[in-house]
Amino acid sequence: MGYKVAVVGATGNVGREMLNILDERKFPADEVVVLASRRSVGIEVSYGDRTLKVKALEHYDFSDIDICLMSAGGSVSKEWSPKIGAAGAVVIDNSSAWRMDPDVPLIVPEVNADATAGFTKKNIIANPNCSTAQLVVALKPLHDKATITRVVVSTYQSVSGAGKDAMDELFSQTKAVYTNDELVNKKFPKRIAFNVIPQIDVFMEDGYTKEEWKMMAETKKILDPKIKLAATCVRVPVFVGHSEAVNVEFANPITPDEARDILRRAPGCLVIDKHEPGGYVTPYEAAGEDATYISRIREDATVENGLSFWCVSDNLRKGAALNAVQIAEVLINRKLITAKQKAA
Repeated sequence: MGYKVAVVGATGNVGREMLNILDERKFPADEVVVLASRRSVGIEVSYGDRTLKVKALEHYDFSDIDICLMSAGGSVSKEWSPKIGAAGAVVIDNSSAWRMDPDVPLIVPEVNADATAGFTKKNIIANPNCSTAQLVVALKPLHDKATITRVVVSTYQSVSGAGKDAMDELFSQTKAVYTNDELVNKKFPKRIAFNVIPQIDVFMEDGYTKEEWKMMAETKKILDPKIKLAATCVRVPVFVGHSEAVNVEFANPITPDEARDILRRAPGCLVIDKHEPGGYVTPYEAAGEDATYISRIREDATVENGLSFWCVSDNLRKGAALNAVQIAEVLINRKLITAKQKAA
């Protein structure tokens, strides 16, 4: 017997990608229900070769739902995830609402799948921030080998991480540059076309942004609380795909060749690292792909045991939708949940 899956926020970038990935991976769903706010009721979305009509979240009875993929923002999740969990569904939430809750596991399946079993306290599992997800996939096998002590990361994050309106703003501003029209900033504090913006999310008292804090806090929760991490998060005029320049210090020696071999064998990683023009991956090539791509692996000679590398992934997939579906697969494959008996 298959599972009944609800996708909340089905009209958004990530919600639509969740539906694509459920179909691509042949997820064992007997039925998929798509939900959003009342203003989206009746909108049609694609699920494989089928077309589904959006229903209202506010009026839906979750008693026969097995898994709920939630991608409707933090405030919606804060209100609805506990209610859905109380109805017996396991909520896999893509927002930041539950990530640091000690009773909610924060999961990247390639890194800490064993922690998934802790979902029973609230029936909620959190998906990490998109920039954190790809980073820890790359860090985990290196940490297992040589023990990471410190990470410094600079991100180059695409506008899709800020939603459809942000993608529209990049498109309209780029067009305006060529047609000599007025550039309008709505989603971003400064123009994004042909520019980079060293701010993602709001500023905190210590001068870091919330996005940078998320990377620090989430890496500790997922990978190891002893790892020190400093991040600078930058929005760049790319539609899909986050890139990261990563500098890592280890407690024990590790060479670039050892790191390449380890990462080539690691789940979720693809190493493309030729020391020649174009011998690396950019976000353009990573868009639409599942892997976390790693390039430019080299020694950092400024510290005793240091490496630097370049890391790229599709933020809508591994950074959000794919990771959520992989968590659902862990629940099923490890027999942590069983499908509810549906009424005939």
